[in-house]
Amino acid sequence: MKAAVIHGQGSIQYDTVEDPTLKKQDDIIIKVTSTAICGSDLHIYSGGIPQPRPMVLGHEFMGIIEEVGTGINHLKVGDRIIVPFPISCGTCFFCNHELPGHCENSNPDHYGPEGGVLTEKGGAMFGYTDLYGGIDGGQAQYVRVPYANVSPRVVPEHLSDEQLLFLTDIFPTGYSAVDWANIKGGETVAIFGAGPVGLMAAKSAYLRGAELVILVDTLAYRLEKGKLTTGSEIVLWETDAKDVVEKIRAMTNGRGADVCIDAVGFEPDRSILDRAKAVINFEKGSVKVLEACMSAVRRGGTVSVLGVYPYLYDNFPIGQFFDKGLTIKGGQAPVQKHIDKLLEYVIEGKVELDDIITHRLPLSEVSDAYDIFKKRIDACVKVVLDPWT
Repeated sequence: MKAAVIHGQGSIQYDTVEDPTLKKQDDIIIKVTSTAICGSDLHIYSGGIPQPRPMVLGHEFMGIIEEVGTGINHLKVGDRIIVPFPISCGTCFFCNHELPGHCENSNPDHYGPEGGVLTEKGGAMFGYTDLYGGIDGGQAQYVRVPYANVSPRVVPEHLSDEQLLFLTDIFPTGYSAVDWANIKGGETVAIFGAGPVGLMAAKSAYLRGAELVILVDTLAYRLEKGKLTTGSEIVLWETDAKDVVEKIRAMTNGRGADVCIDAVGFEPDRSILDRAKAVINFEKGSVKVLEACMSAVRRGGTVSVLGVYPYLYDNFPIGQFFDKGLTIKGGQAPVQKHIDKLLEYVIEGKVELDDIITHRLPLSEVSDAYDIFKKRIDACVKVVLDPWT
């Protein structure tokens, strides 16, 4: 089959690889009909999260079941399914507590309670390095899905792939930030990062009754896309985070937002000075967006962290956290916890997901697709790939 394979930093190739096969009784094989590039994939592509051997990437995908193991109890060949990106066994302590990203069984070689930089990670994810299971992803024509009695969901035939595809990751991820903040209605939510996850967080905030959603980004075109697709207010981050914080406070009677969401992570746009500071501190990337969230949120508010932070950072503002009495929550989204409810929102027409797509390309052009997405060429927001062209 054909697949997108990482070959080191900055090198993603359209390769011929072996077709996946069933390895356990509760595996299935699906023919992938649609897949997408996620911002998290760029962390591997950029070398920010290491992957030394070639591996099929991709954790946003859906398709049609081609083969089922003997232990599959409710799926059948021909079913059209979406597949959440965390790989959940469905039986361990964390899976039973609706925390599939911390599954104790799906990542046996690298799992542990510590959550270290290069050791003792959480549960497995599709196509997300050997540290997270080493399981080939869905930017391919076929993919093996383990523990398939647990996570896949059969979807209605009358809805297109593009209407459903983002239920596998970015919509539940954006929704998780809102859920962690326990939004009940009437709140002001400031979202840092108007990329795909940030836009889904904005849609989710309005679904939960937020009164005002503010999108913050360094790129004007992404803010305009966010305003068009979510109806949010927008703030352009031009130079200093302090200016952004003051604008948010001015929109909230001087208090700050009830909730701030970091949808950027450790690889934000940075100045030469920011990069030099990271080198001096022996740090990878930056926590500048998280720091801005902690300043822009009101006292007693919540900061939800969706952006990836895989490393350690000195000078974390623990004093500010304590003085303001903040709640900070983050991590991999528990997709399986929310997916059934979110699927119903899509079926009922309460939310539109495919309006953020800007580029549709064949998988055979995956090298160009990653370049377009990373460099934000041609006002790129979200890329969807067709594995069969």
